[in-house]
Amino acid sequence: MSTKKGSGSSRNGRDSAGRRLGVKRYGGQYVLAGTILVRQRGTKYKVADNVGLGRDHTVYSLVDGTVVFKTGRDGRTYVGVEPLV
Repeated sequence: MSTKKGSGSSRNGRDSAGRRLGVKRYGGQYVLAGTILVRQRGTKYKVADNVGLGRDHTVYSLVDGTVVFKTGRDGRTYVGVEPLV
């Protein structure tokens, strides 16, 4: 029997980088068309007027304007953009 412990490999040391999710532009901020407003997993924030929903549930602006966050009767948060007149 050996008197020294063999040099095994550690089972730790693996982790993934953070995904940088969350709100990117806040209510009242002016945005250009195509600006990312929210990055999310699933639809925590629903889409309202003048915004689109990407394949990975990213909410983005379709027009130039001001970001608006609203709470609906269903308790969900909606993100929209009010265009400049």
